[in-house]
Amino acid sequence: MGENQTKKIFFVASEAQPFFASGGLGDVIGSLPKRILKNSKGNFEVSVILPLYAKLNQAYKNKLIYVGQTITNLSWRKQYCGIFKYEENGVKYYFIDNEYYFKRDNFYGYFDDAERFAFFSKAAIDVMLFLNEIPDIIHVHDWQAGMLPIYLRTLYYHDERFAKVKTIFTIHNIEYQGIYSFDQDIIEDVFGLSMNDGYLLEYLGKVNIMKGAMESANFVTTVSPTYAEEILQKDFAHGLEHETLRVKKEGKLKGILNGIDKVFYNPAKDKALFENYDKKHFEVKSKNKEELQDMLNLPVDKDIPMIGMVTRLVAHKGLDFVKEIIEELLNQKIQFVILGTGDPYYEGYFKDLEYRHKNKLRVIIAFNQDLSRKIYASSDIFLMPSKSEPCGLSQMIASRYGAIPVVRETGGLKDSISDFSTNNGNGYTFNGYDSHEMLNTILRALKDYQDKELWDKQVETVMNKDFGWSTSAKQYVKMYEEILEK
Repeated sequence: MGENQTKKIFFVASEAQPFFASGGLGDVIGSLPKRILKNSKGNFEVSVILPLYAKLNQAYKNKLIYVGQTITNLSWRKQYCGIFKYEENGVKYYFIDNEYYFKRDNFYGYFDDAERFAFFSKAAIDVMLFLNEIPDIIHVHDWQAGMLPIYLRTLYYHDERFAKVKTIFTIHNIEYQGIYSFDQDIIEDVFGLSMNDGYLLEYLGKVNIMKGAMESANFVTTVSPTYAEEILQKDFAHGLEHETLRVKKEGKLKGILNGIDKVFYNPAKDKALFENYDKKHFEVKSKNKEELQDMLNLPVDKDIPMIGMVTRLVAHKGLDFVKEIIEELLNQKIQFVILGTGDPYYEGYFKDLEYRHKNKLRVIIAFNQDLSRKIYASSDIFLMPSKSEPCGLSQMIASRYGAIPVVRETGGLKDSISDFSTNNGNGYTFNGYDSHEMLNTILRALKDYQDKELWDKQVETVMNKDFGWSTSAKQYVKMYEEILEK
């Protein structure tokens, strides 16, 4: 790209830190746009379009600037589309205001989610038109923004303003696809498309927004290289393997590993910690452990190895592996702290187990970011035995806080953590769908824990591993440049 050729990128996503987030998507959209701007050396302008949820972080409620309003047509509906703006670190954030769709207690999980996010995708296009800012690249994330490339391919196909716009669709988790029954009501009445365009959304006899986005976008990415390969297989693709294989054959599938925001996750400044520390003074970790032990009413002893898990309590996160071996593991001299919510079966099982192992196990059924950071800072070992993991951020956060990850080699876990037995190892890994292989890996870590000199060296290694966004952002910038040259 030559001089005076600043290109515009618009990110479109359903959540972003620090405004509102329910998971990894929010972390990514909170970090990546800033890093793209920083790494593009003035070649890109970056904006982000988000819904204006009622759950907007209180600190930002009075900082939004009203830009104007327009009307978004969705089939027969004419819906108000208010536009608010916030700017930080050079990134412009635009919020789409519509209380009918977004003034709710939660982000997702409503009977009309298809309509809500079709409105969001269409309104995002209307915002660009209102601002008179037609970008060079529109980068949409997950099915909630997936209707946007479909609309550009159909309703705006003959609109010259969008003729050169390139679209990228990123899959953060292929399990959530936006699947609905296939009929005229949803294609025409909800989405406002012609039945002649229904083929874009049709997959296995249903409407599948993710499939439509993959077919309509110019490029498809996943949040780790290994996950991009895994979703070609039936075991990982949740029914979409025919579509992922087609996209791969067309040469438009790529995996780029996510990073973490090193300012947001920083043990030296994190206010949630009992005591702050950095990689030069990580011995203070043990004080965090003692404080957490005291807070959770566990025996206070800095020499007892603590294993932490911050996870959704569901089978694909490896909870069935944990269930199979946990009683055997609790025979060791350890403490185990689990934080999360999920399947009532696992919630009940682990709470019952806690009752029987009061001195060794604490299970907190909650989504609590403050406590999660205390667990990262207090744990010696951080367990992530996921059966599938598109990227995973917890293993990176744990490393930043000096908790050594024990992970199964899948998706982003495989791309970010290598076993200490290999060159440049930064954790403990196991490969199979096997709870005893996991147990043996944990026991290997516990044995190494007894060698203080070795363990300190390993903690130093994991804390020195850079999981920031710099590397990933450079790969995104390179991809953007390649797409614009096509």
